[in-house]
Amino acid sequence: MLWIRFLINHTNMKIKIADFPTFNQEWDRKETEEKTKKILRKIGKLQNKMYAQDKFSLLLVIQGTDASGKDGVTKGLVKYCNPVGIKIHYFKKPTEDEYAHDFLWRVHNVAPAKGELKFFIRSHYEDILVPSVEKYIPAEIVEKRYKLINDFEKQLEQNDTRILKFFMNVSREAQKERLMERIELKEKHWKHKDGDWDTREKWDQYMEVYEKIINNCDTVPWHIVPSDKNWQKLYAVAEVVLKALEDLDLKWPELVTEKFKTTK
Repeated sequence: MLWIRFLINHTNMKIKIADFPTFNQEWDRKETEEKTKKILRKIGKLQNKMYAQDKFSLLLVIQGTDASGKDGVTKGLVKYCNPVGIKIHYFKKPTEDEYAHDFLWRVHNVAPAKGELKFFIRSHYEDILVPSVEKYIPAEIVEKRYKLINDFEKQLEQNDTRILKFFMNVSREAQKERLMERIELKEKHWKHKDGDWDTREKWDQYMEVYEKIINNCDTVPWHIVPSDKNWQKLYAVAEVVLKALEDLDLKWPELVTEKFKTTK
């Protein structure tokens, strides 16, 4: 998987987002889409088994700039899944009640239960990203959050929640095209926010903070995904999700009954 790199905790390697492609020219679209269909069907079967077993959970953290394709990749991944075992949480600006607690309170409150495949579209990383750029929280407070997040994710994993973290790596050009579509296409008007264009003006600042997050919040490694084309990002993420599910010790639960006796 040359498109992706994992952060290894014991290395001193410095990750630069600019070193990673936003589009992989070596992939054939038709071939990749055929592979993706097969992978998604396997994901659906394994996710259903995970839900039935009720022992493990899988948390997908989806981060990226506006219009990087976070919603789209989430929708694509669950095509063949059992909807009962799927949960999606979209992190927005904290409410007054959430502000009144520590920043991880609202995150821990929506962590996946046993058996769930859960998506965080944006996540606890917004509580580093946005205040770092917009500077409405003192820098010394934000700096402490890196370690707190590492400890939080370690705690989840020690309780049978596997975490996969994805940064949707989209180019400025592709982002602009998608933001313009939200203005030009009626069916996408609902996605448009004037503030997305304001945030775009601070692209370099946000990328700088993302790099710091990727390099410092590495207890759970990051996957940097080429996201200029929807078919590429779905394939890239689906491969990682399938491997994570295959690596779990998934088993169909045994029959529990007093009324019916079975013989083997």
